[in-house]
Amino acid sequence: CIPARRTWMCGQKPSSHGVFFNYNTELSGHTLPGTLAEAGYQCHLVGKLHLHPQRKLYGFHSMELADGPGDQRNLAVNDHARFLAREGVFLNDIGRSHGITGNSWHARPWHLPEYMHPTNWCISEAIDFLERRDPTKPFFLNVGIFHPHPPCTPPEFYYDRYINMDIPEPFDADWSRLYDEPQYGFPLNMAGTSRFRGMPEMVRQFRAAYFASIAHIDDQLERLLQVIPKDTAVIFASDHGEMLGDHQFFAKCVPYEPSARVPLIMRFPSSMGFQPGAVIDTAVELMDIMPTVLEAAGVPIPKTVDGQSLLGLLRGESIDRRYIHGECSRVAGVGSGMQYLTDGVEKYIWWPGLGREQFFNLRDDPRELNDLANEKSEMDRIGMWRERMTCELDGRPERFVEKGAIRTLGCPTRYCLPGFECDDHGQSVLHEDRKKCMALGKKG
Repeated sequence: CIPARRTWMCGQKPSSHGVFFNYNTELSGHTLPGTLAEAGYQCHLVGKLHLHPQRKLYGFHSMELADGPGDQRNLAVNDHARFLAREGVFLNDIGRSHGITGNSWHARPWHLPEYMHPTNWCISEAIDFLERRDPTKPFFLNVGIFHPHPPCTPPEFYYDRYINMDIPEPFDADWSRLYDEPQYGFPLNMAGTSRFRGMPEMVRQFRAAYFASIAHIDDQLERLLQVIPKDTAVIFASDHGEMLGDHQFFAKCVPYEPSARVPLIMRFPSSMGFQPGAVIDTAVELMDIMPTVLEAAGVPIPKTVDGQSLLGLLRGESIDRRYIHGECSRVAGVGSGMQYLTDGVEKYIWWPGLGREQFFNLRDDPRELNDLANEKSEMDRIGMWRERMTCELDGRPERFVEKGAIRTLGCPTRYCLPGFECDDHGQSVLHEDRKKCMALGKKG
């Protein structure tokens, strides 16, 4: 969650903004709302931001903050909880009093009236901002809907719709089949382990609730789209996906399509001349959102930004990028972090803690059922991708590369780069001489 959100907020890849896992260190430097605010935009946040310290504005002029149901005990950092209190609901930890924890693979319907659901509240607050904003200024509104992230607790109407449907079951493959039978005794919280084969009926409930949460969001977004001014650009994206039991994985952090491939839907005013309904299959990533928005707004893009504006793609032009790179410093229950490269057609995966490669042809095998890493006919392609990964990781303080080759580490890597650690008070320690700090990291 946090590395992805830092990336879209500052337009930088993790190796630039310094964080590779959910690690609470401060984000500094240019941000998307900060840059727009300097250009005269009124900037407002509703819902989840998931950056630290909480309540830092990061360029927003104002915010209605609710990072998730887990913050419900602290009214100082959760405005949804404050809303429930104003509605006369004072039960302790009311947002999670249904009993489903924040990373659980259990599911059930929402336990309060539908208008009190975090998704409904988020849209209502966004509409409220649009009605009360400064009409003399352009605006930037970030609507951070928490769901479909667990706890999967959609309103009963949506849960009933999907639990009664014939929904697809999880799939696995020869390379991913770790268990032949359902496993018992695993924690309900997936933060500690993300790989198991759950009891079929409970997995079905979880998947139904996840799909139901998405349908609920779709309907609520329609409320918002009805009141957004017609000359407004709208971008819909997500920080990560969810494995939902596919390949016997749950949660996120893995390089496979259900986790790593997220929606990106953009709608621009007709005056900009883009063809509506176009589908572009070029591989892009979250760091491209900031420069895309800034170019659309006619605002200069800071030199710190690693991403590229996607407006050229919408004009039929190509983008100067051969592939995208994804990474996470550790995957629960695996004993390794993950690194992957993809151009949308092929995907190369490197597990540095395990010294293991995977290779998939996404065009012919979108579910990644056939791992081609040991296929002799693919050795040249794999070698080309391995060389690209070596170039991508060379010089990193984690010492992924040694003597010109990627190496096996035998363990996960650090949550952040040297120079981005937090001190005992939870504040970011930002060293002035970052290069020196990274050099020390190379020496171990």
